[in-house]
Amino acid sequence: MLEDQTTAASSPTTWPAAYPQGYAVVDVETTGLARDDRIISAAVYRLDARGEVEDHWYTLVNPERDPGPVWIHGLTSDVLRGAPLFQDIVEEFSTRLDGRVLVAHNAVFDWQMIAREYARAEREAPVRQRLCTIALSKELALPLPNHKLESLAAHFGVVQQRAHHALDDARVLAEAFRPSLRAAAEGGVRLPLHECRPLTEWTDRAVPRQQQSSYGSYRPTSWRPARKRPACPYPNPGRYEEGKPLKQGMRIAFSGDTSIERDLLEDRAIEAGLHVATSISRLTSLLVTNDPDSGTSKVVKARQFGTPVVDEAAFGQLLGNVAPASRE
Repeated sequence: MLEDQTTAASSPTTWPAAYPQGYAVVDVETTGLARDDRIISAAVYRLDARGEVEDHWYTLVNPERDPGPVWIHGLTSDVLRGAPLFQDIVEEFSTRLDGRVLVAHNAVFDWQMIAREYARAEREAPVRQRLCTIALSKELALPLPNHKLESLAAHFGVVQQRAHHALDDARVLAEAFRPSLRAAAEGGVRLPLHECRPLTEWTDRAVPRQQQSSYGSYRPTSWRPARKRPACPYPNPGRYEEGKPLKQGMRIAFSGDTSIERDLLEDRAIEAGLHVATSISRLTSLLVTNDPDSGTSKVVKARQFGTPVVDEAAFGQLLGNVAPASRE
Protein backbone atom coordinates (compact mmCIF):
# COMPACT_ATOMS: atom_id res chain seq x y z
CA MET A 1 0.00 0.00 0.00
CA LEU A 2 2.48 2.57 -1.25
CA GLU A 3 2.06 5.97 -2.84
CA ASP A 4 4.58 8.22 -4.57
CA GLN A 5 3.70 11.56 -6.09
CA THR A 6 5.78 14.58 -7.09
CA THR A 7 4.56 18.13 -6.50
CA ALA A 8 6.05 21.57 -6.79
CA ALA A 9 5.99 24.70 -4.62
CA SER A 10 7.57 28.11 -4.46
CA SER A 11 10.36 29.18 -2.09
CA PRO A 12 11.85 32.50 -1.02
CA THR A 13 14.75 34.03 -2.91
CA THR A 14 17.12 34.34 0.07
CA TRP A 15 18.24 31.43 2.20
CA PRO A 16 20.64 30.94 5.16
CA ALA A 17 23.68 28.97 3.98
CA ALA A 18 23.78 27.00 7.25
CA TYR A 19 20.29 25.51 6.81
CA PRO A 20 19.97 21.76 5.99
CA GLN A 21 19.93 20.51 2.41
CA GLY A 22 16.74 18.51 2.71
CA TYR A 23 13.96 17.37 5.03
CA ALA A 24 11.89 14.24 5.62
CA VAL A 25 8.56 15.21 7.16
CA VAL A 26 7.43 12.09 8.99
CA ASP A 27 4.37 10.79 10.79
CA VAL A 28 3.94 7.33 12.28
CA GLU A 29 0.88 5.72 13.82
CA THR A 30 1.59 3.18 16.54
CA THR A 31 -0.01 0.52 18.73
CA GLY A 32 0.61 2.74 21.76
CA LEU A 33 3.13 5.04 23.40
CA ALA A 34 5.43 2.69 25.34
CA ARG A 35 8.86 1.30 24.43
CA ASP A 36 7.40 -2.08 23.43
CA ASP A 37 4.77 -0.61 21.12
CA ARG A 38 5.10 -0.87 17.35
CA ILE A 39 4.66 1.23 14.23
CA ILE A 40 1.53 0.30 12.21
CA SER A 41 1.73 2.94 9.47
CA ALA A 42 4.27 5.49 8.30
CA ALA A 43 4.35 8.39 5.87
CA VAL A 44 7.19 10.57 4.61
CA TYR A 45 7.05 13.81 2.62
CA ARG A 46 10.46 14.65 1.16
CA LEU A 47 11.23 18.37 0.93
CA ASP A 48 14.26 20.00 -0.63
CA ALA A 49 16.51 22.58 1.02
CA ARG A 50 13.96 25.38 0.55
CA GLY A 51 10.95 23.37 1.60
CA GLU A 52 9.64 22.47 -1.86
CA VAL A 53 7.85 19.11 -1.90
CA GLU A 54 9.68 16.47 -3.91
CA ASP A 55 7.45 13.45 -3.31
CA HIS A 56 5.60 11.50 -0.65
CA TRP A 57 5.26 7.88 0.42
CA TYR A 58 2.96 5.89 2.70
CA THR A 59 2.80 2.32 3.94
CA LEU A 60 0.98 0.15 6.44
CA VAL A 61 3.15 -1.99 8.73
CA ASN A 62 2.19 -5.30 10.31
CA PRO A 63 3.06 -4.94 14.03
CA GLU A 64 2.72 -8.69 14.69
CA ARG A 65 0.58 -7.86 17.71
CA ASP A 66 -2.66 -6.22 18.84
CA PRO A 67 -3.08 -2.94 16.90
CA GLY A 68 -3.93 -1.02 20.06
CA PRO A 69 -6.38 1.94 20.03
CA VAL A 70 -8.28 1.20 16.82
CA TRP A 71 -10.81 3.89 17.77
CA ILE A 72 -8.01 6.45 17.24
CA HIS A 73 -6.12 5.26 14.15
CA GLY A 74 -8.79 3.02 12.58
CA LEU A 75 -6.36 0.22 11.65
CA THR A 76 -7.70 -3.20 12.63
CA SER A 77 -5.96 -6.55 12.81
CA ASP A 78 -7.70 -7.59 9.59
CA VAL A 79 -6.33 -4.55 7.74
CA LEU A 80 -2.81 -4.98 9.09
CA ARG A 81 -2.52 -8.75 8.75
CA GLY A 82 -1.55 -8.56 5.07
CA ALA A 83 0.70 -5.52 5.46
CA PRO A 84 4.50 -5.79 5.16
CA LEU A 85 6.64 -6.20 8.27
CA PHE A 86 8.94 -3.33 9.20
CA GLN A 87 11.98 -5.24 7.97
CA ASP A 88 10.23 -5.53 4.60
CA ILE A 89 9.91 -1.76 4.19
CA VAL A 90 13.11 -0.70 5.95
CA GLU A 91 15.04 -0.21 2.68
CA GLU A 92 12.40 2.11 1.21
CA PHE A 93 12.03 3.93 4.50
CA SER A 94 15.79 4.42 4.64
CA THR A 95 15.80 5.83 1.10
CA ARG A 96 13.23 8.40 2.21
CA LEU A 97 15.21 9.43 5.29
CA ASP A 98 18.74 9.24 3.92
CA GLY A 99 20.77 12.39 4.53
CA ARG A 100 17.77 14.50 5.53
CA VAL A 101 16.62 16.18 8.71
CA LEU A 102 13.70 14.28 10.18
CA VAL A 103 10.80 16.69 10.80
CA ALA A 104 7.87 15.69 13.02
CA HIS A 105 5.35 17.14 15.44
CA ASN A 106 6.70 16.11 18.87
CA ALA A 107 9.71 14.72 17.02
CA VAL A 108 11.25 12.92 19.97
CA PHE A 109 8.30 10.47 19.98
CA ASP A 110 8.43 9.70 16.25
CA TRP A 111 12.22 9.38 16.35
CA GLN A 112 12.19 7.01 19.32
CA MET A 113 9.58 4.79 17.66
CA ILE A 114 11.55 4.75 14.41
CA ALA A 115 14.86 4.10 16.20
CA ARG A 116 13.36 1.15 18.06
CA GLU A 117 12.00 -0.42 14.89
CA TYR A 118 15.41 -0.06 13.25
CA ALA A 119 17.06 -1.62 16.32
CA ARG A 120 14.69 -4.59 16.15
CA ALA A 121 15.59 -4.98 12.48
CA GLU A 122 19.28 -4.73 13.42
CA ARG A 123 19.66 -1.64 11.26
CA GLU A 124 20.49 2.02 11.82
CA ALA A 125 18.31 4.82 10.47
CA PRO A 126 20.28 7.04 8.02
CA VAL A 127 19.30 10.29 9.72
CA ARG A 128 21.45 12.34 12.08
CA GLN A 129 19.27 15.32 13.02
CA ARG A 130 15.64 15.96 13.80
CA LEU A 131 13.51 19.10 13.98
CA CYS A 132 10.37 19.35 16.08
CA THR A 133 7.70 21.63 14.64
CA ILE A 134 6.51 22.40 18.18
CA ALA A 135 9.97 23.77 19.00
CA LEU A 136 10.08 25.69 15.70
CA SER A 137 6.69 27.30 16.35
CA LYS A 138 8.04 28.47 19.73
CA GLU A 139 11.18 29.88 18.09
CA LEU A 140 8.95 31.79 15.67
CA ALA A 141 6.66 32.91 18.53
CA LEU A 142 3.56 31.87 16.56
CA PRO A 143 0.33 32.99 18.29
CA LEU A 144 -1.06 29.49 18.84
CA PRO A 145 -3.61 28.61 21.56
CA ASN A 146 -1.72 25.35 22.12
CA HIS A 147 0.84 23.20 20.36
CA LYS A 148 -1.47 20.61 18.82
CA LEU A 149 -1.03 19.81 15.13
CA GLU A 150 -4.53 21.05 14.34
CA SER A 151 -3.70 24.45 15.87
CA LEU A 152 -0.54 24.75 13.80
CA ALA A 153 -2.48 23.71 10.68
CA ALA A 154 -5.27 26.22 11.37
CA HIS A 155 -2.73 29.03 11.79
CA PHE A 156 -1.47 28.43 8.23
CA GLY A 157 -4.90 27.65 6.77
CA VAL A 158 -4.13 23.97 6.17
CA VAL A 159 -7.23 21.76 6.08
CA GLN A 160 -6.91 18.43 7.89
CA GLN A 161 -8.93 15.67 6.22
CA ARG A 162 -8.14 12.51 8.22
CA ALA A 163 -6.65 13.08 11.66
CA HIS A 164 -4.49 10.20 12.93
CA HIS A 165 -3.96 8.88 9.42
CA ALA A 166 -0.20 8.92 8.85
CA LEU A 167 -0.34 10.14 5.25
CA ASP A 168 -2.75 13.00 5.93
CA ASP A 169 -0.98 14.00 9.15
CA ALA A 170 2.34 14.08 7.26
CA ARG A 171 0.75 16.17 4.49
CA VAL A 172 -0.71 18.63 6.99
CA LEU A 173 2.59 18.87 8.81
CA ALA A 174 4.54 19.39 5.57
CA GLU A 175 2.17 22.15 4.47
CA ALA A 176 2.48 23.85 7.87
CA PHE A 177 6.25 23.33 8.06
CA ARG A 178 6.93 24.96 4.68
CA PRO A 179 5.74 28.47 5.64
CA SER A 180 7.37 28.01 9.06
CA LEU A 181 10.67 27.24 7.34
CA ARG A 182 10.32 30.23 5.04
CA ALA A 183 9.54 32.52 7.99
CA ALA A 184 12.59 31.20 9.83
CA ALA A 185 14.79 31.73 6.75
CA GLU A 186 13.52 35.26 6.17
CA GLY A 187 14.02 36.13 9.85
CA GLY A 188 17.43 34.47 10.13
CA VAL A 189 16.10 32.21 12.90
CA ARG A 190 18.35 29.40 14.06
CA LEU A 191 16.54 26.11 13.46
CA PRO A 192 16.06 23.99 16.63
CA LEU A 193 17.96 20.95 15.36
CA HIS A 194 18.73 18.05 17.67
CA GLU A 195 20.91 15.00 17.21
CA CYS A 196 19.27 11.68 16.35
CA ARG A 197 21.13 9.04 18.29
CA PRO A 198 20.40 5.52 17.04
CA LEU A 199 19.80 2.77 19.55
CA THR A 200 22.96 0.73 19.84
CA GLU A 201 21.52 -1.92 22.16
CA TRP A 202 18.03 -3.36 22.37
CA THR A 203 15.94 -5.87 24.27
CA ASP A 204 12.23 -6.44 23.65
CA ARG A 205 9.77 -7.18 26.39
CA ALA A 206 7.45 -10.07 25.74
CA VAL A 207 4.26 -8.80 24.09
CA PRO A 208 1.42 -11.27 23.45
CA ARG A 209 0.43 -11.40 19.81
CA GLN A 210 -3.26 -10.94 19.11
CA GLN A 211 -4.34 -12.55 15.86
CA GLN A 212 -8.05 -11.98 16.48
CA SER A 213 -10.05 -8.82 15.90
CA SER A 214 -10.59 -8.26 19.61
CA TYR A 215 -8.97 -5.32 21.37
CA GLY A 216 -10.05 -6.11 24.92
CA SER A 217 -6.45 -6.81 25.95
CA TYR A 218 -5.27 -3.32 24.99
CA ARG A 219 -4.45 -0.99 27.85
CA PRO A 220 -3.34 2.61 27.27
CA THR A 221 0.24 3.17 28.33
CA SER A 222 2.30 6.23 29.11
CA TRP A 223 5.33 7.37 27.13
CA ARG A 224 7.76 5.83 29.62
CA PRO A 225 5.83 3.58 32.01
CA ALA A 226 7.15 3.60 35.57
CA ARG A 227 9.15 0.58 36.67
CA LYS A 228 9.48 -0.64 40.22
CA ARG A 229 13.16 -0.46 41.06
CA PRO A 230 14.90 -2.09 44.03
CA ALA A 231 15.80 0.30 46.84
CA CYS A 232 19.42 1.43 46.71
CA PRO A 233 21.23 -0.20 49.68
CA TYR A 234 23.81 2.59 49.98
CA PRO A 235 23.51 6.08 51.49
CA ASN A 236 23.81 9.09 49.20
CA PRO A 237 27.43 10.33 49.41
CA GLY A 238 26.53 13.68 47.82
CA ARG A 239 27.14 15.28 44.45
CA TYR A 240 29.43 14.06 41.74
CA GLU A 241 32.66 16.05 41.45
CA GLU A 242 34.33 16.45 38.06
CA GLY A 243 37.52 14.43 37.76
CA LYS A 244 36.49 12.01 40.49
CA PRO A 245 34.70 8.65 40.14
CA LEU A 246 31.04 8.07 40.81
CA LYS A 247 30.35 6.50 44.17
CA GLN A 248 27.79 3.87 45.09
CA GLY A 249 24.64 5.47 46.48
CA MET A 250 24.80 8.57 44.29
CA ARG A 251 21.42 9.71 42.95
CA ILE A 252 21.43 9.73 39.12
CA ALA A 253 18.69 11.24 36.94
CA PHE A 254 18.28 11.00 33.15
CA SER A 255 16.71 13.43 30.68
CA GLY A 256 16.06 13.20 26.92
CA ASP A 257 17.20 10.76 24.24
CA THR A 258 19.89 8.18 24.87
CA SER A 259 21.63 5.99 22.29
CA ILE A 260 21.34 3.01 24.64
CA GLU A 261 17.70 2.27 25.48
CA ARG A 262 16.88 4.14 28.69
CA ASP A 263 15.75 1.08 30.65
CA LEU A 264 19.03 -0.69 29.89
CA LEU A 265 21.03 2.36 30.93
CA GLU A 266 19.09 2.62 34.18
CA ASP A 267 19.60 -1.10 34.86
CA ARG A 268 23.36 -0.67 34.41
CA ALA A 269 23.37 2.22 36.87
CA ILE A 270 21.43 0.19 39.44
CA GLU A 271 23.77 -2.79 39.00
CA ALA A 272 26.69 -0.48 39.70
CA GLY A 273 25.12 0.51 43.03
CA LEU A 274 23.71 3.87 41.99
CA HIS A 275 20.27 5.25 42.87
CA VAL A 276 18.21 6.05 39.76
CA ALA A 277 15.95 9.01 40.49
CA THR A 278 12.91 10.01 38.43
CA SER A 279 13.17 13.70 39.30
CA ILE A 280 15.71 16.38 40.22
CA SER A 281 16.11 17.67 43.77
CA ARG A 282 18.87 19.25 45.83
CA LEU A 283 19.96 15.71 46.71
CA THR A 284 20.54 14.66 43.09
CA SER A 285 24.18 13.78 42.52
CA LEU A 286 24.25 13.94 38.71
CA LEU A 287 22.02 14.58 35.68
CA VAL A 288 22.76 12.64 32.50
CA THR A 289 21.54 14.31 29.30
CA ASN A 290 22.72 14.57 25.70
CA ASP A 291 20.88 17.86 25.31
CA PRO A 292 21.84 20.26 28.16
CA ASP A 293 20.21 23.20 26.34
CA SER A 294 16.83 21.51 25.88
CA GLY A 295 15.01 23.47 28.58
CA THR A 296 13.27 20.39 30.02
CA SER A 297 12.11 20.60 33.62
CA LYS A 298 14.99 18.37 34.76
CA VAL A 299 17.60 20.50 32.99
CA VAL A 300 16.08 23.70 34.38
CA LYS A 301 16.01 22.33 37.93
CA ALA A 302 19.59 21.05 37.59
CA ARG A 303 20.68 24.60 36.76
CA GLN A 304 18.71 25.99 39.70
CA PHE A 305 20.17 23.50 42.17
CA GLY A 306 23.67 23.50 40.68
CA THR A 307 23.45 19.79 39.93
CA PRO A 308 26.40 18.55 37.81
CA VAL A 309 25.51 17.52 34.24
CA VAL A 310 27.29 15.06 31.92
CA ASP A 311 26.37 13.46 28.61
CA GLU A 312 25.72 9.78 27.99
CA ALA A 313 29.22 9.05 26.69
CA ALA A 314 30.86 10.53 29.78
CA PHE A 315 28.42 8.69 32.03
CA GLY A 316 29.25 5.42 30.28
CA GLN A 317 32.93 5.93 31.08
CA LEU A 318 32.13 6.79 34.70
CA LEU A 319 30.04 3.62 35.04
CA GLY A 320 33.15 1.57 34.39
CA ASN A 321 34.80 2.75 37.60
CA VAL A 322 32.20 3.33 40.34
CA ALA A 323 33.83 3.63 43.75
CA PRO A 324 32.42 1.46 46.57
CA ALA A 325 30.23 3.04 49.22
CA SER A 326 31.87 4.26 52.40
CA ARG A 327 31.84 1.67 55.20
CA GLU A 328 30.28 4.20 57.56
